[in-house]
Amino acid sequence: MDRIAVLVVDDEEQVRTFLAELLSSSGYQVRCASSGSQALEMLSGGSFDVVLLDVMMPEMSGLEVLRRYRASGGGAPVIVLSALSGAEDAMRAMKMGASDYLSKPFSNDELEDAMSRAQGNRMPARQAPAGAQVASTAAAKEDGGAERVLISHSAAMRRVRALVERIADTDVPVLLLGESGTGKEVIAREVHARSNRRNRPFIKVNCAALPGELLESELFGHERGAFTGATAEKPGKFELADQGTIFLDEIGEMAIRLQAKLLQVLQDEEFFRVGGKKSVRVDSRVVVATNRDLEREIELGNFREDLFYRLNVVAIRLPALRERPEDVVPLTDHFLKKYGRQYMSGVAELPPEVLRAFTEYEWPGNVRELENMVRRLCVLKDPTLVLDELRAGGRTPASAPSLPTSYAGDGDVDPPAPTLRMPAAGPATTPVSVAGVGGSVQVLEMPARGNVPPTEVPANQVVPAPVRYANPFDVPQPPPPPSTVPEGEMSLKDIGKRAAMLAEREAILAMLQRTAWNKRRAAGKLRISYKALLYKIKECGIVDPRASAEF
Repeated sequence: MDRIAVLVVDDEEQVRTFLAELLSSSGYQVRCASSGSQALEMLSGGSFDVVLLDVMMPEMSGLEVLRRYRASGGGAPVIVLSALSGAEDAMRAMKMGASDYLSKPFSNDELEDAMSRAQGNRMPARQAPAGAQVASTAAAKEDGGAERVLISHSAAMRRVRALVERIADTDVPVLLLGESGTGKEVIAREVHARSNRRNRPFIKVNCAALPGELLESELFGHERGAFTGATAEKPGKFELADQGTIFLDEIGEMAIRLQAKLLQVLQDEEFFRVGGKKSVRVDSRVVVATNRDLEREIELGNFREDLFYRLNVVAIRLPALRERPEDVVPLTDHFLKKYGRQYMSGVAELPPEVLRAFTEYEWPGNVRELENMVRRLCVLKDPTLVLDELRAGGRTPASAPSLPTSYAGDGDVDPPAPTLRMPAAGPATTPVSVAGVGGSVQVLEMPARGNVPPTEVPANQVVPAPVRYANPFDVPQPPPPPSTVPEGEMSLKDIGKRAAMLAEREAILAMLQRTAWNKRRAAGKLRISYKALLYKIKECGIVDPRASAEF
């Protein structure tokens, strides 16, 4: 059987090497191109079954490569590789004839699923010695069995496991609740593995990683000619999950309009593709997950109440890792074995002081943070680096300056009194409010040596502000992006969308200023995912002032 030929087009050498090694180990014949012009030359002179094409490349973008390839009559499936910031480009690529897309970073399973969809039922011919095949098969079975075992000794997770066993063979929807990193996807796969659908597909969709227009086509598919560039019909994830299980992660990020269509699928088990005239019937079990408080989102008008009741047949809440500290050690042992095999010369066991620090740490990132910490240990083989981080009790983004809470304008901090406190004989560490044109500007002074009592200065006295330590976040923002529809031609719906975007822009800007532009913290306070916040920042035309701050 001929091996499937794949062309990987990406300007980053690390990405090309990773994809080439991964696909080659799966039996594909892989060639790489580092630029758009090289890719077009290879496509014109060779025959490829699948093309993996990065959108963001210098000189010639992936969209231009796709346009020229399709214009020349090229018909091989093209899978677009797009970062979150390039979601709009990914949507344009789909309209120009791309068969699928992957949002960076993507997992090995997501890549395999995309390759399978591109080639239908055709599988790569694996060329390996018989002994190696037996060994790899045995290892795969061992790994697969390990993935289906929930590593837990806590009473809370025993209750979760018991509930999974009770509802696995039913077809009712399952709602998974819990903080990020608690293992909601693991439980979703466990539900599928224990059900009578275990031999059917398990399809995962991250609702926060895609804009609404692209998510609709991803979930429900589209017909040929549904929009510009739709040269072929594309089945949606619900069709691919027929007779199996579809897992909708970050369901709280789904737009209200799509929530109505999802409700129809749950009620009637049928839907229409984008641009379709004939309904499509599916039999898919739906498992959803969110880290949001959906009841609160209903009150805010962000989530449909009828959809919530339709999904909330069986709700499973996953406890945070800090609520089950007895699971830290067995999880650590599991990850040590996992990454010890992967990195060959990994750490066999952890020193007692590291285990003690692990059990005392609160793990705000939950199991995912623990796994990454163990993986780092296996790679660096230096426990002191991890211990220093855990003893620090928290991490701040490397790109953000370390500032007092009051400097960020956090709502928990009382506003400064009208009296200014200036240093008597030297600078102090207290932020100083200085009256000036356009409002007050907070200034950071260098720490003083010794205890210098502050002196009070009348509030009406003008104090010159040191320019060197001006607030780096006090930078004017550019105006919001203009509307795509002329003001005189805007419908009521267009006016509502524009008003909503402007309101979201103001709320996001206010929260970013409160959190000193700590985007992860701002996303948590806004109750949206980190990826969704990044997309909103770009959509609303918000510029991070740290890129141009001068210290």
